[in-house]
Amino acid sequence: MSPASSRAAVTHAVAAPQSPSDTRMAPGGPGYRRMSFALFLAGVATFALLYSTQALLPLVSADYGASASAASWTVSGATFALAVCVLPLSALSERFGRRTLMTASLTVAVAVGLLVPFAPTLEVLVALRVLQGAALAGLPASAMAYLAEEVRPKALVTAIGLFVAGNSIGGMSGRIIGGWLAEAWGWRVAVGTIGVIAVACAVAFRALLPAPRHFTAGSLHPRALARTVGDHLANPLLRRLYVIGALFMMVFGATYTVIGYRLSAAPFSLSQGLVGSIFLVYLVGTVSSSAAGKLVGRLGRRGTLYLAAGTTAAGLVLELVPHLLVMLIGLVLITAGFFAGHATASSSVSHTATHGRAQASALYQSAYYVGSSIGSAVGALAFHAAGWDGTVALGFAAVLGVVALTVWGTYAARTQRRHGGVPVSAH
Repeated sequence: MSPASSRAAVTHAVAAPQSPSDTRMAPGGPGYRRMSFALFLAGVATFALLYSTQALLPLVSADYGASASAASWTVSGATFALAVCVLPLSALSERFGRRTLMTASLTVAVAVGLLVPFAPTLEVLVALRVLQGAALAGLPASAMAYLAEEVRPKALVTAIGLFVAGNSIGGMSGRIIGGWLAEAWGWRVAVGTIGVIAVACAVAFRALLPAPRHFTAGSLHPRALARTVGDHLANPLLRRLYVIGALFMMVFGATYTVIGYRLSAAPFSLSQGLVGSIFLVYLVGTVSSSAAGKLVGRLGRRGTLYLAAGTTAAGLVLELVPHLLVMLIGLVLITAGFFAGHATASSSVSHTATHGRAQASALYQSAYYVGSSIGSAVGALAFHAAGWDGTVALGFAAVLGVVALTVWGTYAARTQRRHGGVPVSAH
């Protein structure tokens, strides 16, 4: 679909007049700010916990005498477990409610987070991180489904952007706080502190999130779940969005998993605190994810994906220059491109799915975190085999995949229009 026609689709889908009897939340309306802040805090806790060891991997390696690729499984194991568990837990949210499952997920995840600092071996640490990732699986897809049900369509992209912004703040604050604490007292104190912060976020989330008003309990019957999943996987647009999310996350996972090893080694030789401070760049992700709604309104969804991919690719080019300032600018571009692309793709999934939204979002989250696991593990292997350039090459391959899928989608939409067109939602 061309940017012009995509803008028309978005306008039709999100700018239609709302019925006066529509009781869903909207900016300025009752409960919207509480809901936004609650899910923002949930996003903070989720990313702070999920990636709590990522900036600390050199210290984890040193403590256990492990290689970069072995230590990277403290990140890859958590994200892979999330990817595996997100679909079955989303089915539980269809039966027991979004808020209930999100609360349970955060409760278990923060409890495990308080045990992580006491792991005696790397194997135990990875096992705890796998359990933590599995627990967190109940939150992302349920949050997207909650928003799709409780927020008016006109405000959906912005609301999801705020949730993704919480992810970026959590990822940033966890790494920065962890980096400086680890430099002074070791990585165990650092991840323990992150766990305590996540407890506070979880308590505030449960106290602030409004009770759902538009949730209808669904069936837990395996056939019903399989039928819903099959419907989503049969939709070519959803399939493309799932793979696009995975590819964007491959770039992000590879870059941020390996960057600590790159910057702590010569010629940079940065301290652990300074390496952690590099993640201030996440603030750019907060801005770009929050601005995704405006970008989609101006450029269309595919236009925004092209812009996100181009920005990420430009950042990867700069990462090849062995100069600290240039590399930081590259990280800014990679982060901005990733978060804009992720917010656009994830909101497109919620917009496209007409039923079983929790499963639609769960499939996206599953693909997304598979991409993170592959990016972290393969990025570390590439770094071991070919250095930083090998990790950057992996990122380029993933960005090319995003562009190819978006071009394919644009061509498919134009072909469909030539043959009589299809409903707007199928674009």
